[in-house]
Amino acid sequence: MNTILDLRDLPAPQPLERILDALDGLADGAELCVLLAREPHPLYGILAHDGYRWRSTWRDDGCLVTIARNA
Repeated sequence: MNTILDLRDLPAPQPLERILDALDGLADGAELCVLLAREPHPLYGILAHDGYRWRSTWRDDGCLVTIARNA
């Protein structure tokens, strides 16, 4: 099951905090999809350090970041 969060309208640092909270509950094999107003560069270092993989895609409505735990 994938979780989708639309965090485009939240002020910093709320999107980062909500993403980190959601990752704590992410089940094995699940993905977290996050829609943001801008690319979350600070998040990428945290994800790399904590053993996640991700991909970012720009869309007309924002930056979609898909996150999963490394196997």
